[in-house]
Amino acid sequence: MNFRLSLCYIIYVEVIYMSKHMSIEDRNTIYNGLNARKPLNQIAKDIRKNRSTISREIRKHLVMADQGAAHRIKNRCIHRNDCQRRGLCEDKPDCVRKCSSCANCNRICPDYVEEHCPLLCQSPYVCNGCTSLSMCVLMKRFYKPGVAQKEYTETLHTAREGYNMTTLELRSVDNIVSPLVRQGQSIHHIAVHAGDQLTVSESTIARLIRDRMLAVTVLDQPRVCKLRPRKSKPKQKKVDRACRINRTYEDYKAFMAEHPELQAVQMDSVIGTVGGKTLLTLIFPKSELMLVFLCNFHTAACVQAWIEKLYEALGADFQRLFPVILTDNGSEFSNPAAIETAPDDSSRTRVFYCDPMASWQKPQVERNHEFIRLILPKGSSFDELSQEDIGRVMSHINSYSRPSLGDKSPFQTFAFLNGQKCLDALLRLSCQTIIPPEKIVLKPSLLG
Repeated sequence: MNFRLSLCYIIYVEVIYMSKHMSIEDRNTIYNGLNARKPLNQIAKDIRKNRSTISREIRKHLVMADQGAAHRIKNRCIHRNDCQRRGLCEDKPDCVRKCSSCANCNRICPDYVEEHCPLLCQSPYVCNGCTSLSMCVLMKRFYKPGVAQKEYTETLHTAREGYNMTTLELRSVDNIVSPLVRQGQSIHHIAVHAGDQLTVSESTIARLIRDRMLAVTVLDQPRVCKLRPRKSKPKQKKVDRACRINRTYEDYKAFMAEHPELQAVQMDSVIGTVGGKTLLTLIFPKSELMLVFLCNFHTAACVQAWIEKLYEALGADFQRLFPVILTDNGSEFSNPAAIETAPDDSSRTRVFYCDPMASWQKPQVERNHEFIRLILPKGSSFDELSQEDIGRVMSHINSYSRPSLGDKSPFQTFAFLNGQKCLDALLRLSCQTIIPPEKIVLKPSLLG
């Protein structure tokens, strides 16, 4: 008996030792070890992990830091020690200083080449514990346990939600299953006779239909018990659970830094009652013009349908007006490939996601929701409303003058920036009209 207990204990210890999942305590140990300049072998031994696991953990959760050094110009040009250039600043013709001793050198010099620390290409890959940290002006990398734990938790959560299918795979399943269901065939019959063409099981097809991922619904299936829906609605599933890869807020900031001439459109949703109709909202931050569309379901398919209508209404102007879309992590926005790709498979926009629980990263659309709530208070049901009703609401909101726009309305500002033709196309699609200032109503009485 004692031998069995000892054997079980040894197996348990080995399982713990070989586990690659780390706790916040493990990450704190790594952080303290890096600051103490311990080699990775010693850190791995301290937390009973393999050295390769520690190495991957550090490289996966690097944090870039754009910080300089005390009392030193933040010049990262590889030529800064030998450069003799002067007079690069056109607004300072009398300046006799070397440009390498000026903070503007890296921004305006045509010969600028950034220098990178060669030590970051080898273990431990970060600046934690570096003895030259206080004197270094180069771009730095750090390992921070709090940031690493947050990224790990977010990745773990995202990896366990939604369906492990690409947009093309989902479309292929839809093209096979939906026509057969409309012919009156059951899911079991389809799985038996068309199973060699499908990449999913019978139960997965049932879940896809239940979650409204396909063109057919539960009501289209033969001999399915049509019960009264429960009060607690099932949580909507993500179409692509890996949709945030290369589309995070950090990726957004890097993209906008490379393309400063672009203006991102902010996208969000307004929920009425749980399980009912919702509102898709898009705002142009410069003009504060908000477009609102009524969605029958809180799904990615409804969002995609309105994007297609916008693309059809605007034509060639769509890519100019919607070069970048910034949204949150809702399941209704989890099919970015369908939003980014036009029907002819060309690229028409870029989609990026805010960090979880960070609504402040798209402040204009969140702030404009306050106008909607003046007419449709929180908790109101949208089920009895039509797109014409929503258009009436937004007509009054977008006709309302704003101090931030020089006492102009969003309609006037958008027409000035983008032309009356584009405004007319958006007004027709969203059922909006321009309201005279003296007739604007921002009360629930607007809808009776």
